[in-house]
Amino acid sequence: MSAAAPHHEPSPELFFETLNSYQRTAALRAAVELEVFTAVAEGAATAVEIARRCNSSERGVRILCDYLTVRGFLTKAEGRYAATPDTAIFLDRRSPAYVGDAVRFLLAPELTASFERLTEAVRTGTTQLPAGGSVAPDHPIWAEFARSMVGLIGPAAEELARLLGAAEGRQWNVLDIAAGHGLFGIAIDRQNPGAQIVALDWERVLEVAQENARKAGVEARYSTIAGSAFEADFGGGYDLVLLTNFLHHFDAAQCESLLRRVYAALNTGGRAAILEFVPEEDRVSPPLEASFSLIMLASTPSGDAYTYRELETMCRNAGFARAELHAVPRSIEHVVIAQK
Repeated sequence: MSAAAPHHEPSPELFFETLNSYQRTAALRAAVELEVFTAVAEGAATAVEIARRCNSSERGVRILCDYLTVRGFLTKAEGRYAATPDTAIFLDRRSPAYVGDAVRFLLAPELTASFERLTEAVRTGTTQLPAGGSVAPDHPIWAEFARSMVGLIGPAAEELARLLGAAEGRQWNVLDIAAGHGLFGIAIDRQNPGAQIVALDWERVLEVAQENARKAGVEARYSTIAGSAFEADFGGGYDLVLLTNFLHHFDAAQCESLLRRVYAALNTGGRAAILEFVPEEDRVSPPLEASFSLIMLASTPSGDAYTYRELETMCRNAGFARAELHAVPRSIEHVVIAQK
């Protein structure tokens, strides 16, 4: 005889928690902008000390830090605040793993505005933003993406380069489509002195990628092509093509069209590395990957978070011999590696 399911009292808690979630977003942004977590990591522990370090009012800091404690970003004992292990690593500006700059992109008005008309997006099945939403040609949001996502993406870029075998040192010609910040190609260059990277993106975005290549000391092996991934002539002879966080902006037919161009540009035996948020077949798990589809509904005409089966089908239809799914360490994303 099976055990009875636990009794659950109906509660409106989830309703109120969800409607008020904008408050959590605003509190975290304020804390990042005021460098609250950095202040705590430097040793400021009381509201008075943190307020002094952040050039803010004691009352405001006390209320904000109490809220951040409730939400799990800080701890509090006897009136003294401390960082959690996660905030110490990711939200102390002095940390090499600092991700606070991502606030500028993730909360950019161009993106948050897409959710103001979500009801209509659901009704029509497409973004209500003008002119193609976030995939409009040369959209300014992608220059901000390139500037502000470095801390968040850097570790995953190094792990992907290792997963692809960059450190083996073979002479690689690499095309980085929608390169953005350029970190994925730069990581390959850093690990493989025989690699030549060609980054493709809009001109304003490539300026950021080139600056990052200079900082990494690989600018001599880093060149660029400005334009649309669907229209630019990116030539051929590549051993590897990177498609990182790009296909989800488009429908399956557009993805297959681009993958055919990629297939044609690859040498025999070449690979395409497709980094994506990949939900399970049920499309409701894991939570972060499955939730990504809603962002695409709000901000793009026809984008989606694709399952591995959908991505594998796109690759097969484009001509690839096989495609395999791999977890990327230090990332919630997966990479599909397709071979010609």
